[in-house]
Amino acid sequence: MLEKFPRYPLTFGPTPIEKLDRLSAHLGGGVEIYSKREDCNSGLAFGGNKLRKLEYIVPDAIASGADTLVTIGGVQSNHTRQVAATAAKIGMKCRLVQESWVPFPDAVYDRVGNILMSRVMGADVELVDEGFDIGIRESWENAIEDVKAKGGTPYAIPAGASVHPLGGLGFVGFAEEVRAQEAELGFTFDYVVVCTVTGSTHAGMLVGFAMDGRQRNVIGIDASATPAQTKAQVLEIARNTAELVELGQEIAPDDVVLNEDYAYPAYGVPSDDTNAAIRLAARLEGMMTDPVYEGKSMQGLIDLVGKGFFPAGSKVLYAHLGGVPAINGYSYLYRNG
Repeated sequence: MLEKFPRYPLTFGPTPIEKLDRLSAHLGGGVEIYSKREDCNSGLAFGGNKLRKLEYIVPDAIASGADTLVTIGGVQSNHTRQVAATAAKIGMKCRLVQESWVPFPDAVYDRVGNILMSRVMGADVELVDEGFDIGIRESWENAIEDVKAKGGTPYAIPAGASVHPLGGLGFVGFAEEVRAQEAELGFTFDYVVVCTVTGSTHAGMLVGFAMDGRQRNVIGIDASATPAQTKAQVLEIARNTAELVELGQEIAPDDVVLNEDYAYPAYGVPSDDTNAAIRLAARLEGMMTDPVYEGKSMQGLIDLVGKGFFPAGSKVLYAHLGGVPAINGYSYLYRNG
């Protein structure tokens, strides 16, 4: 479905799928859990899921004649770190707006992890004291105008690269990649579990898996704590992406499966259950997850297995989207492990 779209390679290639034997056994052994490691997808500043999206956005940025990538996220945004890395790789400047989306008081929150790497990579970082919202932000629009006023040529990338017209393509590719890997493995996955916030990762997967009727087996775990807005955005992105790739079928509201049970107490703030899931995955599999995204989707996966959501014998693919550098901003929480 993606052959007609130019792609700028930022990743190593297909990401590995590994079986999580010890986690599967710990959860009773009735469900086989695998992970697709988007966190190991690139040499660009620890990689992550946004690079898969940016591979389809970069050709448009280059063609536009831009000299500066301009994007937005929270203080510990994985997305802004990956845009900074991409800008460095392709020889552009980078302007980052980092809003106070997470009410977390760690003393080093704005000096370590993702934001530290963005600064090291030369990004122009602007801290803005505004709360969380997945929509278009005034501070980002102001930054775009400021780049213009200073003689630059900005290329606008919204939060998560999500509502960008090309933002869903990368994870259509994810689904196509999984199908090829399933052919090698000799089985198909019954469910895919993915963290959902700004929406294009989930939306792209949904469109990609709709090719073989599995779109409702993509189980989004909301980490936004604004699920109505998130679900609507996933649907809109999925419909736009389906049209772009000429899917040939309608994406229905019921195709967006979003579990709202694990986003508490707020976006970016881990609950005790999230922290327990982070520790469990780390201690059983050596697989690190973060407090903002993957810790909450891992919490959801563990709880859903325990509740019998997945029928016995199911093969479940956990999409590990990356984001582990953010854990450094929560150092006090994990000071004793």
